[in-house]
Amino acid sequence: MVRKSDSPVLANYFLKPGYIFLPSRSVVVSTVLGSSVSVCIYDQKRKAGGMNHFKLPHTRDKQIATPIYGNVATLALIQMMLDDGSKLKNLEAQIFGGAHNYKMCSQNIGLENTKIARRILIQKGVPVVSEDVGGGKGRKIVFSTSTNEIGVLRVERLRTSDWYPYEDDR
Repeated sequence: MVRKSDSPVLANYFLKPGYIFLPSRSVVVSTVLGSSVSVCIYDQKRKAGGMNHFKLPHTRDKQIATPIYGNVATLALIQMMLDDGSKLKNLEAQIFGGAHNYKMCSQNIGLENTKIARRILIQKGVPVVSEDVGGGKGRKIVFSTSTNEIGVLRVERLRTSDWYPYEDDR
């Protein structure tokens, strides 16, 4: 016997670096992180959330101020949530990523990415309720925007095929 579920089937969305996603309906958002960071912000009252993915910590140059930078991406996600009807008091955040591979780069960009996300969230009064950051492993993140549930898979190395559209050695 097949039963029809009362729950809607959630769409899937893959978030690339330098983008912000605030869906108008329930969606499962996924991304792949190395030294880059994603901030997931959730409105506890509205049961809705959004996510960013940035590669570099900050810029002050308005000519290049895009969501590839953490200060731009995190401020923009907060503002998008507020513009969509959220109240600051109902928001909470989770931070993911910020790994550092000493073999690839001596500068720890992942740590700087994590710091800028925390700093902006604290300044804006959005509590960070959990995080999975740092270390030397990449992460695959899956975020349900309607439940605030997040799955984290740590991986030894990120393959080209880990990025959407999935191909090759996956």
